[in-house]
Amino acid sequence: MSHKIMVVDDSPFLRQIVKFTLQGAGFEVLEAVDGLDALRKLTYECVHLLIADINMPNIDGMELLRELRKSKEGLPVLLLSSESDPGLQEKGLAAGAAAWLVKPVQPEQLVMQVKSLLE
Repeated sequence: MSHKIMVVDDSPFLRQIVKFTLQGAGFEVLEAVDGLDALRKLTYECVHLLIADINMPNIDGMELLRELRKSKEGLPVLLLSSESDPGLQEKGLAAGAAAWLVKPVQPEQLVMQVKSLLE
């Protein structure tokens, strides 16, 4: 059984790159266009890992993370963002993110991080 991963980003291009990379590594990938879309889909989808951008409309990545910690406490969340501010990264990790990667990320680095989080 392959692991199911949800990619949450308002950029269709980035979602497709991440999806292509992870599917190539044998993962099943679902997409959401923002945090609100992700929360709706997570009411009927079971995923093993969530990858989210920080800056999105409606519900951003930090708010999504806070909402997930209320209902899906054990779900690992990887924040994938162009934001490289150490203070923001610390806030994300303190809020419960399992890891943070700065865009652009190399495909091998993404797959390695995902595999590590799913172990």
